[in-house]
Amino acid sequence: MIIVLKPNIDTASREYERIESHVKNFQNIEILVHNFQGTEKLLTELHLIGNTAALSVEEIRGFPGVDHVIRVSEVYRVLGRHKGDSRPNNFTYNGVTFSQDNLNVFAGLCAVDSPESVEAMMKALQENGQVCTRMGAYKPRTSPYSFQGHGKDCLPYVFELAGKYGIKVIAMEVTHEKHVDEIGDALAKTGSPTGVMLQIGTRNTQNFELLKIVGRQQEFPVLLKRGFGITLDESLHAAEYLASEGNQMVIFGLRGMKTNIGDPHRNLVDFAHVPVVKRLTRMPVCVDPSHSVGSRSRSSDNILDIMHVTAQGVITGANMILVDFHPDPGKALVDGPQALRMDELRPFLDDVAIVRQAFEQRLALFGSDKAHAGFQP
Repeated sequence: MIIVLKPNIDTASREYERIESHVKNFQNIEILVHNFQGTEKLLTELHLIGNTAALSVEEIRGFPGVDHVIRVSEVYRVLGRHKGDSRPNNFTYNGVTFSQDNLNVFAGLCAVDSPESVEAMMKALQENGQVCTRMGAYKPRTSPYSFQGHGKDCLPYVFELAGKYGIKVIAMEVTHEKHVDEIGDALAKTGSPTGVMLQIGTRNTQNFELLKIVGRQQEFPVLLKRGFGITLDESLHAAEYLASEGNQMVIFGLRGMKTNIGDPHRNLVDFAHVPVVKRLTRMPVCVDPSHSVGSRSRSSDNILDIMHVTAQGVITGANMILVDFHPDPGKALVDGPQALRMDELRPFLDDVAIVRQAFEQRLALFGSDKAHAGFQP
C-alpha cells in the first residue's frame, strides 16, 4: 500500500504520527518514507511493506493529511502503474520537464575526446535550439585496452562549455559510486552552470549495489538502460532498485538487445517496448538508436538506418532520444562509425519533428487528451 500525504506534511507532523500509530496496530508492516522536495512544496509518500490486506483503504483515506491511498497490485511497487494511482508520470530538473507525454533529444558525444569537440557540439546544439546533450566521461569498454574516457579531468571544461552555450542537462554515464561524487564536486567548483542526468549503462543494469547508491541520492535524475541480455521484467526491477532507495526521477532506456538475430545491426531494435514500458510504469521512455544500429548504413531511400530506427521509437511514443554525434566521426575515440555529423543535426531534428507530429495525430485519432504535449525541434 502507498499513502500519499498532502503537500508539506512530513514525518514530523501530527498527521503522520496518527497514521503511524494506526499502522502499528497491525503486525509485520514496515513503513518506508519517501520525500520529494519540489521547488515550492514537499511531497511525502509512505510505502507500507508487508501484509497490508487487513488495512482499509477507506479508513486510511479518512485520516487528516492523506491525499490519496493506492493499493499496490503490481510487481513494480514504486514506479509501476496501479489501480487508482494518480501520481504524476513526470518530473522537472534544471528547468527541463521529463514526462510520458513530451519528447527531449540528447544529441552529443558518446565519449568526450577534446574541448574542441565538446564546444563544436554544444555550439551546434545552441544554434538548433537544443538544451540537452550526452557527454561520456566514464566509458566502460569490452576490452581493457580500449579508451576508458577522460573521467573527472574533462568535467570542468564540459560543464563550463555547457553553461556558455545554454545546455541545461547532460546525460553522463557512471560506473562507480565515486563518479557521482566527482560529478557533484566538479559542478560545485564550476558554479553549477548546468545539470547532469546520471546514466546507468546496459552492463551495469544488474549492478545492484551501484543502483542502490545512485538511488539514494536525489540531486540527479537517472537514465537506466535496459540490460542487453536480460528480460524486460528484470530491467524494470532494476529501475525499482533506484526508486526503492528514494529516487523516482528515473527514465527507462531501450538500446537494443544483444543477439545475432539483429544482424547486420549492432543490436536487435526493441523499440516496440516503448508503449509497453509506459503501460506498466510511470517512467518516461528513452530510445538509443545509435547503439541499436551501430553504423552509418543508408538504405535505398537515402535515409540513414539510425534515422529510420529513431522514427520507429518516436512513432510509438518515445519521450527521449539519446543519439551520437561528432564533429569528425573518423577521429572519435569511441563508436565513431555510428556517430552522425554536425551537418546532419538539423535534418535529424526536422525528421524527429515530422514523426512526432504523426504520433500526435495518432493520439488525436484515438481520442487521447495528450495529443499536443509537443516537441520543439
